Amino acid sequence: MNKISKFLGVLLLASAAQIVPVWAEENADDSALESYNRAMFNFNAVADHFVIKPVAKGYRAITTEFIRERVRNFYANLKEPVSVVNHTLQGDIADSGKSLGRFLINSTLGLLGTFDVASGWGIKKNETDFDKTLAAWCVPDGPFFILPIFGPSTPRATTGMAADAFTGTTYWTGYFATFGNDVEKYSFYYGITALGFVSMREEKIEFLDNLTANSVDPYSTIKSAYIQNRLKIGVCGKAGASAEEAGYDFDFDDMDDE
Repeated sequence: MNKISKFLGVLLLASAAQIVPVWAEENADDSALESYNRAMFNFNAVADHFVIKPVAKGYRAITTEFIRERVRNFYANLKEPVSVVNHTLQGDIADSGKSLGRFLINSTLGLLGTFDVASGWGIKKNETDFDKTLAAWCVPDGPFFILPIFGPSTPRATTGMAADAFTGTTYWTGYFATFGNDVEKYSFYYGITALGFVSMREEKIEFLDNLTANSVDPYSTIKSAYIQNRLKIGVCGKAGASAEEAGYDFDFDDMDDE
């Protein structure tokens, strides 16, 4: 199982690496992908309506806001080591040190990150990932497309998500917590990832409902919102658009795996 997983991880990264040079052109035309995108969007909408959203509502029904906030903080803390690595790759050593400090403080005094003690001490979160690292290295975004379950993406975003998933804290926490036992490791990994996904979906219930409530074409609405949001990511050292310039103030990347 371990060898298969590593092989699939390498294959995913290699595939993404092949996609990016082919598709990653500024303002790349994605019209050829629209039939696929709409079909996958409809599949995801059905899966969300009948499975994911009901589970998220059930999670909300059996928990309090206090508990849900603790869970969100826990997952935010798991992303800090990814930020440490990518701030370093982007040449932001100071921000890398801050992310490391946040992780150490919140993992200990913050009870495994369930409380954001570091922010109370003035060490504010500055999250980044491999997608933003590729942007800093001048890799264009490429065309918009829809991933199964994960939803809106681009070649660069997918490559970044794959890199973060196989180098992230969740995977390695599971490895060391289960002493490398494959069955226990993957049960831990997929279990904790699923909880994070449900937590994210619960937080976005009203937002996604409002975004598409009065839309004649929900696919076009989601596509436009996602592309506008991507404008906030700076490329080649240039600052990204502000929330006002981009037109939307939210982060679809929360859909990504830790």
